[in-house]
Amino acid sequence: MVKQGKTTVKAKRLTKTHTSNTLLLEIAWEVLNQVGGIYTVIRSKVPTVIPKWGNNYCLLGPYMSANVTAEFEPEEPLNNDPIGRAVRRMREKGYGVHYGVWLVSGRPKAVLFDLGSVMHKLGEIKYLLWENHGISTPSDDHLLNDVLAFGELVKLFLTELAEETKDSNKQIIAHFHEWMAASGIPGLRKDRVNVKTIFTTHATLLGRYLAMNDPQFYDHLSFMDWQKEARHFNIEANVMIERAAAHGSHVFSTVSEVTATECRQLLGRNPDVILPNGINNQRFEALHEFQNLHLENKNKIHSFTMTHFFSNYTFDLDKTLYFFTSGRYEFLNKGYDLTLEALARLNHRLQTEKSDVTVVMFFITKRPYYSINPDILESRALLEEFRHVIDSIKKQVGERLLFDAVSRKDTKLPELNEFVDDYWRLRFRRTLQTWKSTSLPPIITHNLHDDANDEILNFLRTSNLINNEYDRVKVVYHPDFINYTNPLFSMEYGQFVRGCHLGVFPSYYEPWGYTPLECIASGVPTVTSDLAGFGDYVQDNVPDHDRRGIYLVKRNKKSFDEAAGNLANKMYNYVRLSRRDRIDLRNRTESSSSLFDWSNLIRYYDQAYLRALEIE
Repeated sequence: MVKQGKTTVKAKRLTKTHTSNTLLLEIAWEVLNQVGGIYTVIRSKVPTVIPKWGNNYCLLGPYMSANVTAEFEPEEPLNNDPIGRAVRRMREKGYGVHYGVWLVSGRPKAVLFDLGSVMHKLGEIKYLLWENHGISTPSDDHLLNDVLAFGELVKLFLTELAEETKDSNKQIIAHFHEWMAASGIPGLRKDRVNVKTIFTTHATLLGRYLAMNDPQFYDHLSFMDWQKEARHFNIEANVMIERAAAHGSHVFSTVSEVTATECRQLLGRNPDVILPNGINNQRFEALHEFQNLHLENKNKIHSFTMTHFFSNYTFDLDKTLYFFTSGRYEFLNKGYDLTLEALARLNHRLQTEKSDVTVVMFFITKRPYYSINPDILESRALLEEFRHVIDSIKKQVGERLLFDAVSRKDTKLPELNEFVDDYWRLRFRRTLQTWKSTSLPPIITHNLHDDANDEILNFLRTSNLINNEYDRVKVVYHPDFINYTNPLFSMEYGQFVRGCHLGVFPSYYEPWGYTPLECIASGVPTVTSDLAGFGDYVQDNVPDHDRRGIYLVKRNKKSFDEAAGNLANKMYNYVRLSRRDRIDLRNRTESSSSLFDWSNLIRYYDQAYLRALEIE
């Protein structure tokens, strides 16, 4: 038997016979279109899928011209390939269909649809959706119009593919990810197209809305009227499409037991299988080098820290730990509120104990901003100038010291100050004086559009967690994603993660959660919660998770105060570790990443495909 969270399924093997006699198509809005986590799910899974399915595997997505140029290589569809022949049939009927290869590891086939080629039929598509399935859609919702166009093109394509394979023994599995890809499922079932459908909701649409607006979401879930709530948030048509896909699919699935509870209440169907998300460890693999990479990237973060803090006051970088959290700006859902409260408690505790350890906590998220704080840019420029002055002084002193040493009759070390010209002395003093400041280091790196109403900033200000010199916990709120072109860090996000000591993700609502997985694969200990799909999976399947550097904050049926105390204790215990203990923990964390590699977790997908194939 194979355990899926709290669900047990009968273990059967997907054989070579199955994969050679079946076409597997995965359909998602995020195919070659990086707008959410499903892009990462599919892209990271491909290298594990291709060796098993080979040429029988293909991805379907919308053609977003601005996004595909770098990753999509067009090819001519082959006549000996039923997928290629279905593409040709679609083109002959006037639909815009692009066929080619996605330039990622595994190089899977991809079919992308030009949504504009079916927009002339949008009125008919909406009428049939209402006539046959009772789903009424507004006329002025452009995203919903695109979703319906994509769903229609997918339905037409699968119909053509079924026609192409009707005289062969090949079966077709169409695996739909999320409601935005699945509006064609009800039509496929009504028309009895010979395709086995699987629908995976990674997060119920209504659940995300509710959790963002109800701090007692899980307590209230069993009493909620889905239609009333959908109307309240003006997403009734979207939710009805999601429900129709859930009920119309042959196999219904989600990514965690946490989300399965939502599905039962909000979508009205219990998932048949749970499909936990894995990670492609080869992308993060550094073998014995990962400890060196931690040190190398930590030194880059040290450089930022000096720029940000040291013009105001200094602290010991050898006794500084870097914590971080990242993701969409969802203050409650992502657990930013809990993280801030725990940090305030940690700060008080470290102050009381007169600890000499400094924790710098980074909040990496995306918010509308006007510009980077000019004071920070000026500080960075002045520090670079100061480095230039010091390098020049070192060069001058070195050259003069060498000449003086070989010329001296004794072996005494001369007074080095005598080797520095007055020009460089003055420049040294002026640069240092200009760089030094008496104000507090900023808690945010950018000037926000709505600074006064930002929940993170308001918490920091009201709790006086504003980077006072006596604070043992410092905060850097960075409302933009980190990449190599970022002028403040000049490093990729993955490098930043490797340079940190602890990732903190105690989410309140998180159907799965990739950020903790990325930490583990990089050898960085991480905090998750039992309300996150990943945390729930860890709780059920990794009994020694603490020893592996995967810390679990209990939030289910716990008060906010209890959870904040629990998180503060976990962070405090980490701060108390010795350097050797932290190195040992990073080793155990990195070795644990194999538990979550797609090579292990793909078996859940295999079970879903077997289940679909067994349906008559």
